[in-house]
Amino acid sequence: MVKSIEITKASIRERLIIDAEVKMDNPNDYNFSPRANMDGKILQIYNEGDEESISTIELDDEQMTILERDRFVELKVKFSVQGMHGVLIHKTKNVRDGPNSKKLAEPRWKTVLPIVL
Repeated sequence: MVKSIEITKASIRERLIIDAEVKMDNPNDYNFSPRANMDGKILQIYNEGDEESISTIELDDEQMTILERDRFVELKVKFSVQGMHGVLIHKTKNVRDGPNSKKLAEPRWKTVLPIVL
């Protein structure tokens, strides 16, 4: 299950793009089905069937114009599991050699969501 959803940024390129961070309860849990809903100028992103994990952001006039034109939003999600992705404490001085020279994989996901008005 989804523990929390946090919208970090809303931007416009050719369409409205929403960046979000989703924290999951378990690393083996794949139950994430995002939905988007509009309430006035407030965009809500939530997991289907889960009323507890909801995140909102207020859109400005330009973002509302793009959203009304397209009727969908592009959602970019960065997944994490609470307590599993910590901070690397011991770093190698020269990043070209040593065991810590590779970057840890970050699970990311991108989708297009229709807007329910």
